[in-house]
Amino acid sequence: MPDSAAEAYDLAVLGAGPAGLAGAVTAAELGLSVALLAASDRPGGQFYRHPAPAVGATRPEALHHDWAAYADLRDRLAASDITRLFGHHVWAVTREAAGERWAVHALTGEEGPSHGHGYSHGHGHSHRPSPSPSPSPSHRPAQRPVTLRARALLLATGSYERHLPFPGWTLPGVVGAGGAQAMLKSGLALPGRRVVVAGSGPLLLAVATSLTAAGAEVREVVEASGYAGYARHPAALAANPHKLAEAARHGMALLRHRARPRTRSAVTEAHGTDRVEAVTVSRLDRDWRPVPGTARRVTCDALAVGHGLVPQIDLATALGCATRRTPDGVHALALTPLQETSLPGIWAAGETSGIGGAQLARAEGELAALAITARLTGARPYPLPRLRALRRRRDRMRAFAETMTAAHTPGRGWTGWLGDDTEVCRCEEVTAGRVREAVADYGARDTRTVKLLTRAGMGWCQGRVCGTAVACLSASDTTAPAPPDRRPLATPVPLGTLARLPSAGSAPTEPSPPTEGQPS
Repeated sequence: MPDSAAEAYDLAVLGAGPAGLAGAVTAAELGLSVALLAASDRPGGQFYRHPAPAVGATRPEALHHDWAAYADLRDRLAASDITRLFGHHVWAVTREAAGERWAVHALTGEEGPSHGHGYSHGHGHSHRPSPSPSPSPSHRPAQRPVTLRARALLLATGSYERHLPFPGWTLPGVVGAGGAQAMLKSGLALPGRRVVVAGSGPLLLAVATSLTAAGAEVREVVEASGYAGYARHPAALAANPHKLAEAARHGMALLRHRARPRTRSAVTEAHGTDRVEAVTVSRLDRDWRPVPGTARRVTCDALAVGHGLVPQIDLATALGCATRRTPDGVHALALTPLQETSLPGIWAAGETSGIGGAQLARAEGELAALAITARLTGARPYPLPRLRALRRRRDRMRAFAETMTAAHTPGRGWTGWLGDDTEVCRCEEVTAGRVREAVADYGARDTRTVKLLTRAGMGWCQGRVCGTAVACLSASDTTAPAPPDRRPLATPVPLGTLARLPSAGSAPTEPSPPTEGQPS
C-alpha cells in the first residue's frame, strides 16, 4: 500500500462506482498502472451497494437490476493488477510543484470517538450529529494519512441527495429516498412498514418498487413534478427505449402492490412525537406552491423523501475546474467531448458531470480511460471504432439525462412550505426565519453571506444537506444560484494530519479560481 511519496501511478481513479470501475479496469487492460481509491470498503458505489457479509444475503443480485454489468466489472477488477485502496477518504488533491503529477491525499483506518458524528456521504440520510467526548490518549483515532501520486486523475465521486426541508422533516422515521434504498441494499432493513415515498425524480419509482418487493406497504408515491415534461423531448425518448421499458416495469410493479401515484403533489409537513406518524400531502401549482384547500393527511410510520441528486464535485472545484449549470439548477463539471475537465490531466465521469444513471456512468468511465491512455502513451485513442461507439452512446444517454433533470426541476415556490420555525440547517439548528432575517434585515444576497451571519452550512455536513435550501432562500427572483463554494477540504481532517503536510518549499502550486462554463 502506498504511503507518503512512495509510488507514482499512471492513473488514480477516485470512486469505485460504475464510472470509476469502468474507467479503472479499462485503463489497466490498456496497460496503465492504476490505483483505485474509494471511501467504501467494497466496490460498487451507491448504485451497486450490496449487503455486508455479516448479513448473510445469498442473492444480492435480487436487489438490483443490471447486476450482470456490475459482475463483469467486478470480475475484471479481480483479474487485474490494479492497486485497490478501499476505505480511503480522499480529502484533497494537489498539483506537484513540477506540474507533471497530482498528489492525492487520503485518510484510511477506523475513525475514533472524536469522529463519531452521524453525517453520511452519498445518497444516505443525514442525522443531527451529537457531541462526542474528547478521546483519551489511549483512544485516539486510528486513521492515518496516505498520499499517492499519479500522472492523471479520473474523478468518479458520484453524487448525494438533494434535500428540500419542510416542517417535521427532522422527525425520526423521515429518511432520504436514496437512504431508504441504501438501508435495504446494505442491511436488508426497511425504514418502516407503512411508507410514503415522496419528492421528485425517477429515483422515487425505483425506491418504491424496491420497498414493495421487500414487504413494505407503500401508501403513496408523491411526485412533485410529473412526467409530462418528457413528452416535450420525443427524440431523446426514442433514442433511449430501455429507459421507457424500465419506467414501465416500475409502474407495473407499483400497480400490482396498489401503491398509489400522486403527481403535482408534495409532502409539505410531517407529524408525530417520537417518530413520524402521518404526513400532509398538498397539491402544487406549476411553481410548486401548495394549492389552498387541497391538504390531506396520510398515516405512515416512515417517509422516504428526496428531490433528485447533486453532483459531488468538491475535489474538482477546490482545484479550480470549470462548472456548468444543469437544467435542474445545480452545478456539474464542464467537460470536453473526451471527458477532460478544464484542467489538463484531470478527467471526470459519471454523475460528477450531471446525473444520468449507471449505464451512462459506465460509458463515460470507459471513454475517459481511452482518452487518458492516448494522452499518457502518446498514441491515438485505441480502438477508434470503440471510441466512436462510446461517444455516440454517451451523447444519446446524456440527452435523455438532460431531459430527465429538466422534467423534475424544483419550482421556486417550494420555499412557501417553510414556516419561520422550520429548521433549514440541522447541524447548526438554523431556522428558515433566521435565514430570511439575514436576507431582509441585513442585506445578505448569497449563501456565503448567509453562512457568516447565521452559521448555516458550517456544520458537519458542510452544507451538503442544507445548501440547496439556503441558496433558494438567499436568492432573489432575479439572481441565479452562484457556483459552488471552493472548499480546500472535501472531508473533515484531523489537525494533526494537516500539521504533518510537507513544508512550504514543496507545497502544491495554487490553482486558478473555479469558473462557470464549458472549457474550450
